[in-house]
Amino acid sequence: MEGVSEVLMNIILLGAPGAGKGTQAIKIAKAYGLQHISTGDMLRAEMAKGTELGRRAQGYMQSGQLVPDDLIIAMIMERFDGLGQKGMLLDGFPRTVAQAEALDKRAKVDAVINLTVPEDVIMTRICGRRVCPACGGTYHISRDDPKICRACGGELVQRPDDNPETVKKRLDTYLSQTAPLVDYYAARGILHSVDGSISIEYGFMKISAILEKLKNR
Repeated sequence: MEGVSEVLMNIILLGAPGAGKGTQAIKIAKAYGLQHISTGDMLRAEMAKGTELGRRAQGYMQSGQLVPDDLIIAMIMERFDGLGQKGMLLDGFPRTVAQAEALDKRAKVDAVINLTVPEDVIMTRICGRRVCPACGGTYHISRDDPKICRACGGELVQRPDDNPETVKKRLDTYLSQTAPLVDYYAARGILHSVDGSISIEYGFMKISAILEKLKNR
């Protein structure tokens, strides 16, 4: 998909924690010239800076709960204020119907890609994940050296919320608060489900086929 021209689509990536949204988001944003807006990255940046938002969000994230709608909506709307005339790829927002309704007042959503992954696969993915605090690189103990970052040599760590108990709470929260968005967007005819348990490249091919059809309408 190298060389694909920029498109003015606004796309949402839906899926449970560990479904592969972040990985696919990077590939999609690069291929289609979209601005990648990740609430997870934004919140972790706020926590690293020690801001009031970061401190408030940290407790929720580490206990497997969603950060309250008012905090997320305010953060995203502030981010929107700095956007230019490019399409957006929203990764991690909206996560509730209230957030979706707030988004509707600000931007038109062209497509929602829903990554579906069995719970046991998600548990294995997240609990085996290791990250580099220095450069943000992500690795997995099933296929990588779980100690050293290949990119910068930093020491890899496990995020505090990447443990079985917290992951189970996050999945339960997803089912109760975020999964209703599947019906919300299906009713609008813009939901497209993709198997998130297949390989990254094959999954990206399927997502690209969906977006190419939308781009060429």
